[in-house]
Amino acid sequence: MSTLYTKDHEWVAVDGDIATVGITVYAADKLGDVVYVDLPAVGSTVAAGKIVGEIESTKSVGELFAPLDGEVVERNESVVDDPSSVNADPEGAAWLIKVRFTELPELLSAEQYAELTA
Repeated sequence: MSTLYTKDHEWVAVDGDIATVGITVYAADKLGDVVYVDLPAVGSTVAAGKIVGEIESTKSVGELFAPLDGEVVERNESVVDDPSSVNADPEGAAWLIKVRFTELPELLSAEQYAELTA
């Protein structure tokens, strides 16, 4: 499983034709304490670059962008129930959605993302 990144501070872990999507540690730190997470419904279609959800913190509201085209096959209900988990483990247990995709767009490598956030 390889992990790639977007310029919108999301990580994408690819396993076959399923991409697990979440926000990066960098994004979680910038947001501050997350208090609300809104995710797309299972079965909904998402398009790369389009808003698919929202992450609210005590500091601001951040939009969740789809990093690729596809169908949402799973959403992390535990993050919806306990939004603070996004701060605790944004690149692990607090993944947001899983998307079945047909084509992987060009995304950033870990090195490229590190340069972007340096």
